Amino acid sequence: MTTYDFDQPYERRGTDSEKWAAYGNDVLPLWVADMDFPAPPAILQALHKRVAHGIFGYGGVTAELSEAICNRLWEHYQWKVTPDQIVFQPGLVSALNVSCRAVCPPGTGVLVQTPVYPPFLSAPVNQGLQLNFAELTVKRSSHKLQYSIDFNAFEAAIQPNTRLFMLCNPHNPVGRCFSREELTNIADICTRHDLIICADEIHCDILLDQPRHLPIATLSPEIAKRCITLMAPSKTFNIAGLYCGFAIIQDPSLRKRYQQAANGIVPQVNLLGLTAALAAYTQCETWHKELLTYLNGNRDFLVDYIQEHLPALRTTIPEGTFLAWLDCSATGITGNPYEFFLRQAKVALNDGQRFGQGGKDFVRLNFGCSRATLTQALKQMKVALDLLN
Repeated sequence: MTTYDFDQPYERRGTDSEKWAAYGNDVLPLWVADMDFPAPPAILQALHKRVAHGIFGYGGVTAELSEAICNRLWEHYQWKVTPDQIVFQPGLVSALNVSCRAVCPPGTGVLVQTPVYPPFLSAPVNQGLQLNFAELTVKRSSHKLQYSIDFNAFEAAIQPNTRLFMLCNPHNPVGRCFSREELTNIADICTRHDLIICADEIHCDILLDQPRHLPIATLSPEIAKRCITLMAPSKTFNIAGLYCGFAIIQDPSLRKRYQQAANGIVPQVNLLGLTAALAAYTQCETWHKELLTYLNGNRDFLVDYIQEHLPALRTTIPEGTFLAWLDCSATGITGNPYEFFLRQAKVALNDGQRFGQGGKDFVRLNFGCSRATLTQALKQMKVALDLLN
């Protein structure tokens, strides 16, 4: 018995939705990483109450919210964090840029694992830094893709001037939730080379078949001292437009550098975002569990549909996130597959080339939508590929 109906369609056209406004009304958008589900009722009720008060002056982070985050980190990860170790940010893209600015002098290097969320590639460039690439290894079998880390290549990519490693875990776009062994190897290499780790863990609460997320900072107190961990309720509870996230930085010196890099540039968190975050972290457990059940079903439907009806495609089987990474190299598409599916199938996906090395011939698909929308999009993709062949 479920409480919430994620099959219920909601009209998002005409609502200033970036996802739905970017393309024509005849295009199904399965691209930018927001879901087509309303936020949990508890969040909506908290926002209604805050709006009804009618005054929107300068606000601040309450002790209640800081304590709720600390309690959540302890309950979920046995991670002891104190309120003073939390630095609130309006978004994690700005946090990636601040991390680069705080850690790396001009001309030094940042290590990234490609293919990866595009701001990982733009943030270092914005700060005048060099990019060092450690491409993830992909294994193809039948219709499936499995990504792993080549640790020899990972360490070889570190240059004498590399200062920062930016980790994406759960990984966007390949959907990996890295194991304790993998994270320990990453941490050991970063320690040997004295790298700070900026860990984007925004999808930490969207785990599919995984029992628990493992923040890299929890491996040991020594590792925690070199970590900037980025989290937010935005992806999990579909409130990205309210702009509320945070960095956990336990080393006082590193935290001071981060705060100084943000001063005068990064604004305070949105007042309504703070309200939504508190409700998300204290009142939405049942909604969250049912969301994960639905996303698991969407993922399994997607994988089965590709195997049965789109055999030329290969897909990841995401362990986390609501994003699938599709290999189109065997489809016979000439040119960019993103453009092909947009033009011929009227389905908007993400262009794999924007994710850096290893992204050519790939697209990213967002299955955080109703089953009906996902089914229709896949059918349209099938028709386009059938006509091509």
